[in-house]
Amino acid sequence: MSSPAVFVAVILVFASLFSPSLSQICSSQQFTNNKVYARCSDLPVLKSFLHWTYDAANSTLSVAFVAPPDKPDGWIAWAINPNAPGMVGAQTLFAFKNSKGEMVVKTYDISSYSSIMESSKLWFDVKETAAEFSGGMMRLFATLVLPEKGKTTLNHVWQVGPSVTDGFPAKHGFQPANLNSKGTFDLLSGESKSSASGDSRVTRKNIHGILNAISWGFLFPVGIIIARYMRTFKSADPAWFYLHISCQCSAYVIGVAGWATGLKLGSESKGITYDVHRNIGIALFCLATLQVFALLLRPKKDHKYRFYWNIYHHGVGYTMLILSLVNVFKGLDILDPATKWRSAYIGILVVLGVIALLLEVVTWIVVLKRKSNKTTKPYDG
Repeated sequence: MSSPAVFVAVILVFASLFSPSLSQICSSQQFTNNKVYARCSDLPVLKSFLHWTYDAANSTLSVAFVAPPDKPDGWIAWAINPNAPGMVGAQTLFAFKNSKGEMVVKTYDISSYSSIMESSKLWFDVKETAAEFSGGMMRLFATLVLPEKGKTTLNHVWQVGPSVTDGFPAKHGFQPANLNSKGTFDLLSGESKSSASGDSRVTRKNIHGILNAISWGFLFPVGIIIARYMRTFKSADPAWFYLHISCQCSAYVIGVAGWATGLKLGSESKGITYDVHRNIGIALFCLATLQVFALLLRPKKDHKYRFYWNIYHHGVGYTMLILSLVNVFKGLDILDPATKWRSAYIGILVVLGVIALLLEVVTWIVVLKRKSNKTTKPYDG
């Protein structure tokens, strides 16, 4: 019998540590001014939401943009770009706290990446603005008069930042989520699309994340569950061993593919590095390769070195389990997908943890019963 339920503890601890605090959707949000909007959209990055009502007759657009700033003293921004998707040319509304701690809204015309930001008049008229901050979320309210009557498809950009200096928003981050916070939306249908710019790279990042989530984040833990609990039952021998090997070898092959795509993405991202995520990935690859080769040196059950081989094998395996879960969540932080994907993965981990906990109880009952009968010693797979 190996050490107590390490797997169970690891799964449940990580699920609780990394559970998102902002697990909501736009349709569930309510505003303190009791304002109700005709449509809303869960924006694909930065955990942001957009609510709006369009009055075609008057060409007015009432919006509420909701997002968590990088820090409590940070800022949020939403913009319409009349020329193209992207920051340059964006007619921007910024919400942040002023020196008195009051929420204010300022307007900026972002004419270039290098220009000094100054509050200015926008392409559209702004009839009224307001902002508030509570529960870790900033909310920006505005009513706009669109100059091009009848135009219902708009380019928009949204962003969050860490701080405000002398009344001016500081630079935002340059994570993938920050760079991909742009797209188009239709005022009438509510259809929203992310910008096509960089879609190929985003797709490869998603493939990298999916491969590693399936391999290190799912198949590898399942393989551990099989090895730890199925071998307790004599009727499962040697089926448990072949199932365990199948899971771990599949995890290794898929994981190596994900690791390789990560290296390729890293080589193409000059100036953008994720040291912790990369180093853990390299460590996982090395340890997994070591485990594969160790399988070839696996002593027989009655060999005098089998005990030491078991210590090595279990120790490396549980170390990989911890590193795998840490790195999957590191990857989620980098990709910053919609909250539902993180929630779905946490749900999978919780299910695996509950299954492992139940099997742990059953395993101990079986082993203790065998010991009490004094007929056979606990089965050693």
